Amino acid sequence: MCVSVGSFAGAADRLALTPAAVSLRIRSLEAELGQPLFTRAGRRVVPTAAAVALACEVRNALDHLNNALDAFRAGTTPLRVTAPPTFASRWLAPRLSGYRAAGGASIELDISSDVRDPTAFDVAIRTGRGGWDGLDEYPLMPVDVTPMVAPNLLGSRTLAAPEDLANFDLLPHPDWAKWFARAERSMPGGLRFASVDYSIFELIANAAVGGLGVALLSPTLFRSLLEDRLLVAPLATVLKGPDWYFALIREGDQRPAARSFCDWLREEVQRSQD
Repeated sequence: MCVSVGSFAGAADRLALTPAAVSLRIRSLEAELGQPLFTRAGRRVVPTAAAVALACEVRNALDHLNNALDAFRAGTTPLRVTAPPTFASRWLAPRLSGYRAAGGASIELDISSDVRDPTAFDVAIRTGRGGWDGLDEYPLMPVDVTPMVAPNLLGSRTLAAPEDLANFDLLPHPDWAKWFARAERSMPGGLRFASVDYSIFELIANAAVGGLGVALLSPTLFRSLLEDRLLVAPLATVLKGPDWYFALIREGDQRPAARSFCDWLREEVQRSQD
């Protein structure tokens, strides 16, 4: 730096330091090396031949180091993570930037629910009750659902007890009977279910927002819809479990990236529940 600008004062200006600080660092470096690095020529400083040679070697070494780091980063294989569509879009994807900012591995996120081929992923997020052969399991959180309805569909009608659901169209979901059992109520006779059976929870949520019926949805995954008042959850009963979200990796896989990602997932779940 001193070479390019011709003075310690110029170098200090480039480095946002005081001239005294630059002079002190040069003297300290010369003391460590046991020989001068600059000579004065009037008001300018001129590097010695040995200093120029040293600077060239140091620059070459730094360039080699940077090139090696770039090659290493370019050759790093992203962590292959698969997850169900709603979990991926509503819970995981918004948090991945924080994981990367904290120094986590690069992620290749795939929407899938198949774990029959454990070589197709590094980490799989699935729902179930555990017991997957050949996979190590990291329990994350229970699957939770509660009735949600668009405010315009609710209108002036009352939805204060499970029995009041008989006055609304319900969007199909396999856990309605379990939810009524959790609420300690029998399913009322004559419940009306919408004719369309949506294949994923995201579509059920969209139908509920559109006022097509009362949906059984996760208040954890669809918290933003509740916060934005696109849906409301007027009934206090929340069915949690018996299924859980699990992070799964191949049994015996000791790679730090995969296991640290699973640890991060568990920390994020805990943080979101605090």
